[in-house]
Amino acid sequence: MQPDRSATSHAGYVIGVDIGGTNLRLALADMSGAILDRWSSSIAGIRSADAVIDLIRNGTERLLQQNLVPRSALQAIGAGAPGITDVDKGVVIATSYLLGWRDVPLQDLLEAAFDVPAAVDNDVNLAALGESWAGAAKGTRDFVFLAIGTGIGAGIVLNGQLFRGMGWAAGEIGYMLVPGASDEPAERGKPGALESVIGGEGIKTQWQHLWRKESTTLPRELTATEVFDGALAGDALAQTLLHQAARMLADAIYNMSLVLNCPLFVLGGGVGMHTALGDATRHHMERWNLRAQLQLTRSVLGPDAQLMGAIRLALDTATSAPIVTVSSQRTKNHSVDGQLT
Repeated sequence: MQPDRSATSHAGYVIGVDIGGTNLRLALADMSGAILDRWSSSIAGIRSADAVIDLIRNGTERLLQQNLVPRSALQAIGAGAPGITDVDKGVVIATSYLLGWRDVPLQDLLEAAFDVPAAVDNDVNLAALGESWAGAAKGTRDFVFLAIGTGIGAGIVLNGQLFRGMGWAAGEIGYMLVPGASDEPAERGKPGALESVIGGEGIKTQWQHLWRKESTTLPRELTATEVFDGALAGDALAQTLLHQAARMLADAIYNMSLVLNCPLFVLGGGVGMHTALGDATRHHMERWNLRAQLQLTRSVLGPDAQLMGAIRLALDTATSAPIVTVSSQRTKNHSVDGQLT
């Protein structure tokens, strides 16, 4: 479906930004939250915040031009970064090693670049916000969003509000200690104990460590999701890793449920969305005897969870008016060179 360009000259718009470790994604949305257009670029190997801001500026200008939106119609920008973020000051305190940011004033940089209000938050928090607004947790006041990709993190929503903690580090569950994981303190910037077992890189590393010709017909170089695919196909070694990850994830969910008393856990991220992991984790959860049964479900928004959260953050920044509806409209997806993908 093509964007409706007939109304763009007299309406307000926002930009949602998802800054990943290796990819940058932008979405242009109207004031109801409907996505009109998208743009993306690789940022693999780019560690400079100024360089990322330049890419965001270029991508935004392209989205505005392609949809005949005047710069004056841009109302706000919401952005998510993969790291601990001081929401009040708009500062990204620390990101993963892929970006390597420390104390980056991202909000100030965005406002200087666009001359509109900006707001920033941790990307997993924004994914939780997206699922709460338009996804699997819509209408749920207490839940946890579990993002399992290269690593693992949690976005916690309590009483309808994101819970970030005193030092903005609530949800850093990759460092949680569970039976079977290492109990050695993790060095700063290194994967934590749980992350080393459940995260995509951790599963990949374990697979390579355990791999033997006589133990599997699968190749040594596999991603975490390919290991799970192999488990579904009946490979014994892959099934061992799948059930180890599922058991530890179930233990982590159990521990969080005791502390937070949340009824719903939403699985997201490239690894977390794999059917095999969700099914195996539910199997391990069945052994618990809880007063209220926990619900474990997959993200409805998938990779759009962060973008939808960033859009909602931008809308909240632009106006205090309540947002009533969210359109499921999805349009063309532009790569960095502007070609349709």
